[in-house]
Amino acid sequence: MAVSSITAFSQTSEMPDSIQPQELGEIVVKGEKPLIKGHDGVLVVDLPEIVKDKPVTNILEALGYVPGVVNNNGMIGLNGASGVTIILNGEPTNMPVENLYQLLYSTPIDRLHKVEIMYAAPAKYHVSGAVINIVLKTPRPLDGLMGQARTGYTQAHYDSWGGGLAATYAIGDWTFDVNWSLSRNRTWSRQETYSNHLVGDKRTMIEDDMRQSGRNLANLIYASASYKKFKLTYNGQIKTDSESNSFSSGTFGDYINHFPFLSSPGYHNIAVRYTAPIGLSVGGDYTSYSEDREQELSREGTLLIKADKRQNIDRYHAYIDQEHLFGQWILNYGLEYQHSSDHSRQHYAYPPREGFDDMLKEDVADIYVGVQASFGWGLSFGASAKAEYFHNDYQHNWNFVPQLGATYYKTPKSIFQLNFTSERVYPQYWALHGGTSYVSDYTSIIGNPALQPYMNYSGQLSYILSQKYAATFYVLYADKYSVQLPYQRPDELKLLFQTLNMDFSRTVGLQFQIPFNVKNIWNATVVATGMHKREKASHFHDTSFDNGRWSFYGALNNTLKFKPSDPLSFSVDFAYISGQIQGPGRFNSLWKVDAGAKWQFGRKRCCELDLRCNDIFNTWKPELTINAAGQDYRMISHDMARGLSLSFIWRFNGFKPKDTSVDTSRFGTGS
Repeated sequence: MAVSSITAFSQTSEMPDSIQPQELGEIVVKGEKPLIKGHDGVLVVDLPEIVKDKPVTNILEALGYVPGVVNNNGMIGLNGASGVTIILNGEPTNMPVENLYQLLYSTPIDRLHKVEIMYAAPAKYHVSGAVINIVLKTPRPLDGLMGQARTGYTQAHYDSWGGGLAATYAIGDWTFDVNWSLSRNRTWSRQETYSNHLVGDKRTMIEDDMRQSGRNLANLIYASASYKKFKLTYNGQIKTDSESNSFSSGTFGDYINHFPFLSSPGYHNIAVRYTAPIGLSVGGDYTSYSEDREQELSREGTLLIKADKRQNIDRYHAYIDQEHLFGQWILNYGLEYQHSSDHSRQHYAYPPREGFDDMLKEDVADIYVGVQASFGWGLSFGASAKAEYFHNDYQHNWNFVPQLGATYYKTPKSIFQLNFTSERVYPQYWALHGGTSYVSDYTSIIGNPALQPYMNYSGQLSYILSQKYAATFYVLYADKYSVQLPYQRPDELKLLFQTLNMDFSRTVGLQFQIPFNVKNIWNATVVATGMHKREKASHFHDTSFDNGRWSFYGALNNTLKFKPSDPLSFSVDFAYISGQIQGPGRFNSLWKVDAGAKWQFGRKRCCELDLRCNDIFNTWKPELTINAAGQDYRMISHDMARGLSLSFIWRFNGFKPKDTSVDTSRFGTGS
């Protein structure tokens, strides 16, 4: 809110001297920055304004306050979309989700200019489906070297700590960015399972209480150098001292599963991009990923399984785009190609049994054409059509991917948006090899070479009032949708986890976003979503299911200050979700309360101290229950979100830092 005071005096030469100048009353002009704008089917969100008083220090935490975005224990989702991809400055980047989130976590909020939400991303972005585009401020040569140092500590079940340095510098036509972070991560989780297993006409109750722990020291670096319209980028992560373990006790005894890494897992990506003045853009990147770990499963001191898993992936990606301007019309078209080579193996040292040593090659190529236009009578839109070819060692197919995003408004008071898109979702590389991982001699996780990519179709209709209140109706349909689910074998006491294709998954929902502000002292946002989800499988192993359910999601985010200019602010956030479904199973209702405080101090408030506690009452405990087609299974997860974190930030020379982006991760031997 902007406030200005004007004091005016009035006197003319015709007035007698006895008439004295009169002081007019104070005039107060109040204004409010718009939080949401719309054009071409894109929602433009002023995220820096939304989170300026929130106890957030980085872009990952801030994304949870974007209208429609849900930050579920660090995992970013978008209501009204089946999935979402994060990109940076509209440029395609390939990163595993874990690496992306770590980079976003180490990227300060000060560099952020705005966030764009695209439920139907145009084909020119080389990303299908919904997209969050993070737009950063560009440094200027006059700014000099700017940077930020950060350190933080988190106490959950175990303690974790980390720190980092982000800096940017511009000179002449050159711009440099670097973001480095080092973090010691320790994790812990617990799952209770109750499997009432039917074999023949007899049921056996099998109970298990498993605790999982892990640790690693992660080094992540992002660096870019730009000269005029040419940009070279490197991002990578190396993990050392990596290890994970699980300890379980139950009906069949006590188990220890030890997963040491035989070499440091590594991810490296180098990308180049050039934009010519004639509207031509050319780019490409190379990605290398490696992982080598061992498994030792024992029961009460007796070795049951000793095996090693190895994955080496090389991926090449290139694209070329052309854009032409014809008055109020923009025509764009282009080509894209990606080749990946996945060399994975699983070898059993004990007992001798069959593993695999495979080379899986995959090719994806597409060609697209798109148009954009804006008209004076209020309509703007972007539409594209893409033909995509997919091929691997097991299958090949063509796919048609349409996209439409349209916005209509005569005044900013009322904005209407319509979006439609489709995308093909590819399975994790490791799942396609058909390997087996053993949790115990009762529970195992198996791959599926017959697993197919599935198609996502989505449509959204949004209405935005006064550039801050929003309502969105959406429909999501996933044809041949796939998800990993448990299955009790009918012929023996064995529990399998496997990713399978279903017939479909369908969701219909309506979401409301209502922000309000009370004298710049209390700032709050209410989010309410009602939805119905249905999932069906005609062939789920030797059974079938058709499961549907209504559910509700609600959140209230609050920021409070003693006065508008106070450097100290507090936040209290509430979230609730009623039961949802997954395959034949149902989840329980969940709720949680988060709270935090932010204190800005020092010269020009260059220092910042943030304290935050998530899931204060430790109530976010998902419980999955399956009771259909002879299956009777229940799993309860504990300590999913609870944690206390403290961060300190020092900014020098008026810093405004950097971040990067992504598509869905398909790497890793984890299941």
